[in-house]
Amino acid sequence: MIISTKVFGEVEITEDKIITFPDGIIGFPELKRFTLLHDEERGISAGIRWLQSLEEPGFAMPVMDPLIVKPDYNPEVNDELLSSIGELTAENLLVLVTVKVPADLTRMSVNLQGPIVINVDERKACQIILDADTYPVRFPIYEILQSRKAGA
Repeated sequence: MIISTKVFGEVEITEDKIITFPDGIIGFPELKRFTLLHDEERGISAGIRWLQSLEEPGFAMPVMDPLIVKPDYNPEVNDELLSSIGELTAENLLVLVTVKVPADLTRMSVNLQGPIVINVDERKACQIILDADTYPVRFPIYEILQSRKAGA
């Protein structure tokens, strides 16, 4: 399938790369089918990927593995909130957080309060809002990414 994207232009994806959000994502409940894309030249090691909507070509959110910037990230989630995406195990679980990239890159942050949880086996996902105030909505990451890049 060929999809049009704002960030990457036209991209070919296979059916096994489609991730379904049965309930949509927060703020966009009508968007249910997505794929994960990344800059081929930089690879996934750059950390940031794009959650690209298949229904709306102009809608793509930068996302990343929260453990890259917060190694102790381990939110408690009510199992009921995850029931729509199937049985999760350590092997089939992928957690991502959205990245905010403002014009001033030093203010770059991730939303640790609203993780995206993906069952990679069933290719189903949901975005949840954590009950506890343990994690911030805007966790600054610029300095962390710079120190990783420098190999510190």
